Amino acid sequence: MSTTTTTTVSVNKEARMTTQERRNAKLSQKDWKNRQRKKEKSGGLLELTGRQKVLNFLLHFIMVVMVLYCLIPLFWLLISSTKTNEGLYNSSGVWFADQNVFFQNIKDTFTFQEGIFPRWLVNTLLYAIVAGFGSTIFATFAGYAIATMKFPGRNSLLWITLVFMSIPTTVITVPLFLMYSKIGFINNPWAVIVPQLSNPFGLYLMIIYSQTSIPVSLIEAAKLDGASSWKIFWKVAFPLVSPGFVTVLLFALVGVWNNYFLPLIMLQDMHDYPLTVGLNVWLKMGGDASLHAVPNNLIITGSLVAIIPLIISFLFLQKYWQSGLSAGAVKQ
Repeated sequence: MSTTTTTTVSVNKEARMTTQERRNAKLSQKDWKNRQRKKEKSGGLLELTGRQKVLNFLLHFIMVVMVLYCLIPLFWLLISSTKTNEGLYNSSGVWFADQNVFFQNIKDTFTFQEGIFPRWLVNTLLYAIVAGFGSTIFATFAGYAIATMKFPGRNSLLWITLVFMSIPTTVITVPLFLMYSKIGFINNPWAVIVPQLSNPFGLYLMIIYSQTSIPVSLIEAAKLDGASSWKIFWKVAFPLVSPGFVTVLLFALVGVWNNYFLPLIMLQDMHDYPLTVGLNVWLKMGGDASLHAVPNNLIITGSLVAIIPLIISFLFLQKYWQSGLSAGAVKQ
């Protein structure tokens, strides 16, 4: 009885199909078979249609343009750091000069003005490590708590985070300066570090990452086994969210390393400047004839040295951007 009913329904469906629909179905099936034959002939690679080939070419062209847009300034910076101050103007901007003085430029950069550049480099490393790691740890703690724990005001915190993400940091820098100046908190490194411990973007990212990466059943099982909240976070949750932690950490390091406006208005002592402010001071001194001129080749070499730690951090931390770290949280 069931077989007869199914056959009747199938016949009725075919009867309701118009001639054009049947023709389209046959053409689609034929086209699929032709594409499968071409795929088998090409060794398993599916042959693209004309439109797909054009789109593929455009996407690759745009990607190449974006890569060149990023690499050409770096290439120019590397080439220019090998030249003398006169060689910057007497040679091609995209190729080496006759005289290569790269190591001499490095030495002169680190010894110019009684070695102020190494001090700026150490300051920048200090600000980036303390503020970058601090903001990432706070964002991870808060993101995990908001994503996995239930408490009053939990949803409000998420909305407040979204609101603060839309506010540019430069907007609140001047109010921060006025507030810190009232309590005598300016002109010291903590005036640069403390404001950057707040990272709304990192907090929002960790909330979303924790919600999608940490199974609630895994946390409940750990609680049933008698694990404390602190142990659950480090032994169960953190291995799961570690790729998100590294992502937020890299964004935080880059943000603190490249921050210019905040240390500019918070610091007055030249010895407390980070590289961004210090190199800009050199640039202004190089363009002002009334001041002790700074050779442009030293400014360029200092700029090259300033980006090397960021490149090293990316190369070192990129291996942690793998989602297979969840195996560390599986109960043995």
